Amino acid sequence: MSVELLPRAHAAAARAAVAAAVLKDAAAGLVFPPVESGVVTAFDGLLLTVEGLADGPGVLLEVEAEGPPLPAEVIGFRRDALLAMALARGSVRPGARARRVGRADRVALGPELLGRVVDAMGRPVDSAGPIRAAASVPLDGRPVAPLDRAEVREAVPTGVRAIDALLTLGRGQRIGLIAGTGVGKSTLMQDLVRGVRADVTVVALVGERGREISGFVAGLGEASRVHVIAVPADEAAPLRVRGARRALAVAEGFRGQGAHVLLVMDSLTRVAHAQREVGLAAGEPPGQRGYPASALGLIPRLVERAGCDRRSGGAITAVFTVLADGDDLVADPVVDAARGVLDGHIVLTRELAARGRFPAIDTSASVSRTMAACVDPAHRAAAAAFQRDAALVEANRDLVAMGAYAAGQDPVLDRAMARASLIEQFLTQPPGTPEPMETTLARLLATWGEPAGEAP
Repeated sequence: MSVELLPRAHAAAARAAVAAAVLKDAAAGLVFPPVESGVVTAFDGLLLTVEGLADGPGVLLEVEAEGPPLPAEVIGFRRDALLAMALARGSVRPGARARRVGRADRVALGPELLGRVVDAMGRPVDSAGPIRAAASVPLDGRPVAPLDRAEVREAVPTGVRAIDALLTLGRGQRIGLIAGTGVGKSTLMQDLVRGVRADVTVVALVGERGREISGFVAGLGEASRVHVIAVPADEAAPLRVRGARRALAVAEGFRGQGAHVLLVMDSLTRVAHAQREVGLAAGEPPGQRGYPASALGLIPRLVERAGCDRRSGGAITAVFTVLADGDDLVADPVVDAARGVLDGHIVLTRELAARGRFPAIDTSASVSRTMAACVDPAHRAAAAAFQRDAALVEANRDLVAMGAYAAGQDPVLDRAMARASLIEQFLTQPPGTPEPMETTLARLLATWGEPAGEAP
């Protein structure tokens, strides 16, 4: 429950006195700079109410606290009072001063970022010294007009056999890795970072455990072309949202220079969770499953910032992990919103992970909407033949195991079951063992290419 720290009458009287002083000074021809500080009148958890300042969302404040000053970000206002969320834990006294320290709406850009790990505010966290980048870009980017977006027509090898053969990524595509917890999303994401040959790789680790962040960074090995934004789960909600926005801004900056950028964000769901906290704290009414409109609306705003730029010739190929709460791939609003704006999705299932398959990709539930424009007809036909055989094997697995099906009843099913072991071998690939796309396609065409892929 919010606790009022100053009586409303006193606050109103203070505002009236300030207004009278301003009118008096104006009448005398005096001009003063805008007020740079205000007073905290309420403190509820991480939500601060500040009176005496006239600013909008995005302004950064510094609040007097017991110990070091408490950083905060303005997220909204009610009447004459600003609503701000603290960006760290601290103890604030009644009547504490809140000082404006500016806006952090620019993001540093340059080759100095590569090989470095920073937090949501761009401060280095890798003990490698300060980052001195001369250029900067807007935190929220500059929208690319629809007609300035180039088509996705060039395949991007990843080194992951199941993706290269059956769910081929394209340069500038936005795809989601959708799964529950503990089925190998992070490991697959790490393989993609190592396997995709992009000019620049930007990795946003938002809302993850600190242990996972350090393990992920250590597992990258040689990372001279990788920039990591790490915002662990214990950071304040505005910082988690800002970390995602910073990653897109950096990727957009390099794309504007004509580079092919691989953007990997883990996870889009936790960014939406953070925006839900911010929206509810600002008084936004909850909607579907408790998500206010701003939380689900943030997903397309982030995703649409990726893609190809016809003017610069650069592209952002984006991989967003989406955490399906309770393995719910149907009713989860974040999963539904993400699938609606992404150019495809790769679904990982707990059942396949339990069988020991890595990556645990359910190829029948996954789709790459840009694959058809990025591969040749022979590749498309072989991939379709593989998918038909794999679907038949999965659909009849229990029937065959119970002995309810006898060979010879269905020649197409017989052929698919004869290839069951080949399908499993093809889809199984140990972590950290990338395979060249040429080798993958040769294996695919050798078994499922024409005329072998034709149904009898």
